Amino acid sequence: MHRFRDRSQAGQLLARRLQRYAGRDDVIVLALPRGGVPVAYAIASALNVPLDVFVVRKLGVPGEEELAMGAIASGGVRVLSRELIQELGVTDEDVERVTERELAELQRRERVFRGDHPFPSLEGKTVILVDDGIATGATMRAAIRAVRAHRPARVTVAVPVGAPQALKSLRDEADELICLLSPEVLMGIGAWYQDFSQLSDAEVMAYLRRSHTGAHAMSADGWAQPTALR
Repeated sequence: MHRFRDRSQAGQLLARRLQRYAGRDDVIVLALPRGGVPVAYAIASALNVPLDVFVVRKLGVPGEEELAMGAIASGGVRVLSRELIQELGVTDEDVERVTERELAELQRRERVFRGDHPFPSLEGKTVILVDDGIATGATMRAAIRAVRAHRPARVTVAVPVGAPQALKSLRDEADELICLLSPEVLMGIGAWYQDFSQLSDAEVMAYLRRSHTGAHAMSADGWAQPTALR
């Protein structure tokens, strides 16, 4: 399997699989920041549909933070992997402490990325949820469930790379799941990108500004729709 050059290229490749959504006023792309933003920007630009962010935070196992025991998302949704928590002997107090810490970061990111701008209406829309990859599926599962609370017509998940077991577990959650690479041994999301540089808040904001100010048409929410990539 070939690696992606970077997140933007991965998004352009995903956009080819999503062409049926191009130019539709009932479609919105939601990026999971930070890593999902460049992927989602490329998709939204190619399809000429609105881009927004949907903040989700992984709940890492204490001492093994990269291992997700759950996730929280905008709207107060929390998804926990009860089996893993029990297997590792993580206490309820530990779960609540990690949740409280990540909730503070989730709220901080929402303030930074969204500012005074209201969350867009998702009711009756096709929502394309985008991240730069899926390892355990906990983060995306929380995102799907949180988005469902907004009563969209359809939830499509689009990612460049994902672990087979995680993808399988998400197929019952999403209406559609598109993944370009599904290696049997994932070895971490970053292994499938030549450039997997971590993004800063400022870089995320730059993508969002470019999207929201770079178009001629305005969405129903009053944000500019992104123009096609050149």
